[in-house]
Amino acid sequence: MDIEAQKRAAGEAAIEFVEDHAVIGVGTGTTVKYFIDALAIMKHRIDGAVSSSEQSSRLLRAQGIQVLDLNAVGTIGVYVDGADECDRGRHLIKGGGGALTREKIIAAVAKKFVCIVDAHKCVEVLGRFPLPVEVIPMARSYVAREIERRGGTPVWRADCVTDNGNWILDVHGLSITDPEHLESEWNQITGVVTVGLFAHRPADVVLVGDGRRF
Repeated sequence: MDIEAQKRAAGEAAIEFVEDHAVIGVGTGTTVKYFIDALAIMKHRIDGAVSSSEQSSRLLRAQGIQVLDLNAVGTIGVYVDGADECDRGRHLIKGGGGALTREKIIAAVAKKFVCIVDAHKCVEVLGRFPLPVEVIPMARSYVAREIERRGGTPVWRADCVTDNGNWILDVHGLSITDPEHLESEWNQITGVVTVGLFAHRPADVVLVGDGRRF
């Protein structure tokens, strides 16, 4: 099965976690687009969606699905999103699409976080994919120096401004054997908005496009 077929399979498989008359948390990315397409078929059974990015909000509205403000919703039953990497502990690297902060907020609110990935995203140790770190623009150089001091190689994603008006550093050269510790430590660097590690709040379920789930 090729990658696109796996993405479609994972996106469609997540529909089983969608309950009637619920507000659905919807993430960002190419795999999530397939979930949105599947969600559109049953859009009259849900009360709307909370989106992690302007991109996904546009896709949802194009399908006739109401996009709601998280502040007006309260709790969310299920949040469906992809990942750039996933380990066996369901810890994730996210942020390749630049929406990591909003994704992390919705994941924190959701009762269940369902991650949808193709098989290539599954790794033994996180870090092959560069770790995105969202930073306040004026703190970019300072945060980069602090990351270098901690053994990472940060590269400014110069063509990217997040939906929050911030910048992203992609950190190369990592082997993340203790993702919870790294997430906690780097989140404390002044000027960091959030780190694209989902370790303290990992996925509850991972659906892989080749049929596996864990």
